[in-house]
Amino acid sequence: MSKYNALRDHLRCRTGEVGYTLKEISDLVPGGLPPSAYRYEAWWANGDPSHPHSRSWGDAGFTAHPDLARGTVRFVPEQRTSQ
Repeated sequence: MSKYNALRDHLRCRTGEVGYTLKEISDLVPGGLPPSAYRYEAWWANGDPSHPHSRSWGDAGFTAHPDLARGTVRFVPEQRTSQ
């Protein structure tokens, strides 16, 4: 069980693009976000299965787009291709 499951579950209830402040996201995560989430855009990299935080929004069907200067992150639905 990942501490980021609450973020995943929260995003699963959303449709379309959503934006949050880093504080709002931190409030969803037990123990809050680590300092690196506030400092490094690389922390918000998408599609990295080795990182549970990246898996959380990926499993919910979103990609993360941080703007650390503003202290915000947009979560955009992943484009699904139909076969």
